[in-house]
Amino acid sequence: MDKVILAEKFPLFSEYWSPKIVGELNGQNVKLAKFNGEFVWHKHDYEDEMFFVVDGVLKIEFRDKTVTLNKDEFLIVPKGVEHKPVAENEVLVMLFEPATTLNTGNTENELTKHQLDWI
Repeated sequence: MDKVILAEKFPLFSEYWSPKIVGELNGQNVKLAKFNGEFVWHKHDYEDEMFFVVDGVLKIEFRDKTVTLNKDEFLIVPKGVEHKPVAENEVLVMLFEPATTLNTGNTENELTKHQLDWI
C-alpha cells in the first residue's frame, strides 16, 4: 500500500494519448495520460469512462454538444456514447475505467494501445 504522488508520475512519460496505469481496484484501472491535439471519435460499448483533469483544459466533444473541463473537474461518459477528447494545449488527465477498456474504444488506429505500461 504505497501512495501515488501525481506530481512524481506525470514527468515519467512524455507521449500523448498513451495512458499509463498507476493503480487498480475492483477490476478498474487508474490511469494517467497527457493529451494534446484532437483524439478520435469513438465509443465504449460496455464501459463508462471517467476523465478527471489534473491540469489544463480538456474539451470532450459529443455529436450534439461540447463539455469543457478545467483543472479539478471530471466528467463521466456513459457507455455507448460517442465522444472525442480535444486538448488545445497539453492537459494532464486521470482516467478511471474497467481494466478491459481500450483507449480508442470501437475505433482501431495508430493511437490504439492494446498493452499499457505501469508507472
